[in-house]
Amino acid sequence: MSLEKLAEKIDSAAKAEAEIVINDAKDQAKEIIDSAKNEAKTMENDVMDRINKEVSQLAVEIVASAKQANQKKVLIAKRSELDSTWKSIRELVGSGKLNGRKALLESIVKEADTKENKGMIMKPVNIDRSVLSKVESSFKVGDDVEGLGGFILESPDGSISLDYRFDSRLDSCWNENIQNVSKILFD
Repeated sequence: MSLEKLAEKIDSAAKAEAEIVINDAKDQAKEIIDSAKNEAKTMENDVMDRINKEVSQLAVEIVASAKQANQKKVLIAKRSELDSTWKSIRELVGSGKLNGRKALLESIVKEADTKENKGMIMKPVNIDRSVLSKVESSFKVGDDVEGLGGFILESPDGSISLDYRFDSRLDSCWNENIQNVSKILFD
């Protein structure tokens, strides 16, 4: 065999072997790429699942926070309305425009004018001084006191004081009826 033929045979064998190696390499590369794509897809799905869970949780938290903020605003608005109502009531009672004020004062004096309270000094709220001065009772009229209306009875030595002012009665009535007021205003 000639040297040329031997070189051709070697060249042909080398090309065939190179083609096999190249095809094997291409197959291996395709397997590696496919495996990497599958792994990337799995990672992407895991990340998307996590993100979706976090988004869902965040949405729940945001909705809960918004509901809580709305509830707080409603409570603040209700409190403001109750405060406004209370202020209006106090202004009406303290203004002298209260219907039946004279009859109410006469009724309270009659209730207070008992044996146990004889000799006490009536200290009127200034707005009611003229009416209380004219009501028949066993009380001497003393100095004015602060309040929305009514009077305080005080023993001559100052050791006993009985509150017949509208303030204390109004406070008591308000506290007893605040639930009813809330129902009327907000239901």
